[in-house]
Amino acid sequence: MNSAQKPEVSVETELSEVQRSFDDAIASNDAAAIDRFLAADWVIIDPDGSVIERSRFLEVIRSGVLKHDWMESKDLRIRIHGAVALVTALASTKGVFMGQVFATEERATDVYVQRDGRWECVITQLTRYAKKRGAAES
Repeated sequence: MNSAQKPEVSVETELSEVQRSFDDAIASNDAAAIDRFLAADWVIIDPDGSVIERSRFLEVIRSGVLKHDWMESKDLRIRIHGAVALVTALASTKGVFMGQVFATEERATDVYVQRDGRWECVITQLTRYAKKRGAAES
């Protein structure tokens, strides 16, 4: 391979990097960076079932009403269906919302659509995660 050629990157690797960068943008409370990952009609569905529009989410980030100290996604599972990808992860976050400290652990599902050569998140669904101890666990 000559120096002008780039190695092929798998779609899974690409989406893992997109997800990590999306997490980093949220953790840094950078509304402009977050916005670059979102489709114009993106919504987030909270664990309580409420729907938060893109403009409202970005507004609370910009205003400082919502500040993240950190965010990490692990246990990524990526499923690709043509130009659509589902990325699920165990997402842990810590921050402050309306003056109240919070720490969450949620299963997050991000649905991405590939448009103009880049992946845009069109919806995020959050589900509270509570580890259950089964009989096989000690």
